Amino acid sequence: MNKLLTLLKSGLIACAACGLLLAADPKPSTDKTMTTPPKLEKATFGAGCFWGVEYQYAKIPGVHSAESGYAGGKTLNPTYEDICNKGTGHAEVIEVTFDPAKVTYRTLVEYFFKMHDPTQVNRQGPDVGDQYRSVIFTHSPEQKKVADDVKIGLTLAKTFSRTIATQIEPAPKFWRAEEYHQKYYQLRNKKPYCHLVPFAEEK
Repeated sequence: MNKLLTLLKSGLIACAACGLLLAADPKPSTDKTMTTPPKLEKATFGAGCFWGVEYQYAKIPGVHSAESGYAGGKTLNPTYEDICNKGTGHAEVIEVTFDPAKVTYRTLVEYFFKMHDPTQVNRQGPDVGDQYRSVIFTHSPEQKKVADDVKIGLTLAKTFSRTIATQIEPAPKFWRAEEYHQKYYQLRNKKPYCHLVPFAEEK
């Protein structure tokens, strides 16, 4: 009997010790200093041949990616050949993914009006056709307001001698262009022939 009581007491002591250990076990960390991924946004611009537009925007600090593609037309899954043959209604555009904490949408729009000639209609430099039109596709009411404000401000300031032809429209579906169009100039160690104003020069 004494041996049984001794074993029971030992068991109770062990259970109590285990309970103390469990109580002392630290809770999962709630440290708010843990790194959280940035909240990224999209912006879509058409300013002539997408090779040069992508090349310049990809170098802007705060831009995570810039991809060439097509938008604004009626043809589904358009190819470059479709675009060149006209009739699709699509414009050559780039879709920019950016961190608004590092570069604002307004800054991207202001640069858009500096890096190409927004007064040209359905062309940019030697490239002619409605696929080369100047267009901003906005992804939210806030983006539309910013784009409109910048365009109106440039118009009132008479920054350009001719009327700004840039269209501002809600963003339609973005069709990513063929792989050989992506990073076209970077992979070939070349520079644009139309979009000659790098972002750094706007300071």
